[in-house]
Amino acid sequence: MPKIELTMPKMGESIMEATILKWVKQAGDRVEEDETVLEIATDKVDSEVPSPVSGTIVETLYEEGETVEIGKAIAIIETEGEAPAESSAPAPKEEKEPAAPAPAAPSSNGSGKPAAAPQPAMAGATTGHTPPKRFGTSGRFYSPLVRSIAQKEHISLEELEQIPGSGLEGRVTKNDILSYLKSRRTQPATVQQAPASRPQPAATPAGSISADGRTEIIEMDRMRKLIADHMVRSKHTSPHVTSFVEVDVTNLVNWRNKHKDEFLRRYGTKITFTPIFIEAVVKAIHDYPMVNISVDGDKIIRKLDINIGMATALPTGNLIVPVIKNADALSLAGLAKAVNDLAARARENKLKPEEIQGGTFTLTNVGTFGNVMGTPIINQPQVAILATGAIRKKPAVVETEYGDLIAIRQLMFLSLSYDHRVVDGALGGSFLRRVADYLEAFDPNRDL
Repeated sequence: MPKIELTMPKMGESIMEATILKWVKQAGDRVEEDETVLEIATDKVDSEVPSPVSGTIVETLYEEGETVEIGKAIAIIETEGEAPAESSAPAPKEEKEPAAPAPAAPSSNGSGKPAAAPQPAMAGATTGHTPPKRFGTSGRFYSPLVRSIAQKEHISLEELEQIPGSGLEGRVTKNDILSYLKSRRTQPATVQQAPASRPQPAATPAGSISADGRTEIIEMDRMRKLIADHMVRSKHTSPHVTSFVEVDVTNLVNWRNKHKDEFLRRYGTKITFTPIFIEAVVKAIHDYPMVNISVDGDKIIRKLDINIGMATALPTGNLIVPVIKNADALSLAGLAKAVNDLAARARENKLKPEEIQGGTFTLTNVGTFGNVMGTPIINQPQVAILATGAIRKKPAVVETEYGDLIAIRQLMFLSLSYDHRVVDGALGGSFLRRVADYLEAFDPNRDL
């Protein structure tokens, strides 16, 4: 009978692995096409993995809590007939158990694999007690990063269970445990002390305050490591050039201020500057389609779809880039709804994998943080990224039929970083100027 491998899906351009949170289906279970088999998570998104076919789960190749590289097989699905007898009978699994003493709880994945060896107890746990590999006594899931921090900081499982979690289903995030550690250091160590039998180290471990108390060593979380690798790879791949223009956006600022309340009442969403910027970018891409490309070796791949990524800062301090697909097919109201929806779900860690893939051009709003301009790094495999600076009131020369005047205007900088392998200065500069022209030509009498 044909057997199909269910592989770990690609969750984004910069994500190379994912953690198995829960097997919804076990070995021997019948599964229909598109029915959820398991739940997985990265530091960016949680997601469900559906079955590509109808059949029977023959074997699950990894346990809950294990981290698996993208593209690796994680389960075997038999597409015809009933489940093989050995997949549902416990005897073969028992025969494969190692001769060494078994852990307290046998493998429950029903895969026929040997049960995983028990993990070392977290520092501070009661002598002879091995905490669960990934779940506490409350059943709460702990990621590998959180468990690693807890072990380094000598946090017992019992103490970890008391930390409030802000993640999905109350899970403890990196920020939760680091905030707890910070508050714990400022209080006398009279609660949750380590057992007297364990000697305290003379110097604090890596990941906290150094021995002299003057520096702090902070280990990157997995998402930050991926971002770092992505940024370095982008600089190695593309020779970056950045061009700048200053734009008078007085008309669009006045229009937004005048219509923002009515826009909210009519469309049920706020109108920010971002969808207006995206609208101008889309128009400019139609004029200069060779900015909407990627490079494959010595081949240029021109994208017919215009999918705009919008860099979004997360509460953790990390960055994610959800993508508005076919942005040129949306009205300004449609763009506003898409921007607000994606940004809100990004901050809540509720984006779907496909919503952070497929971008052809990226916009980042550095003005959100009060910056007047920036030199953004290209989001590979794209070839250009636009940064929008803060809008500020400044005196400017205004040409009128009566001559030049000095007036207070709303001005901002745009900066475009582009891949000089395929985007020359003429193209990059012309494209950036065209975006500015569309923004300056915004109709102050435009209907909603």
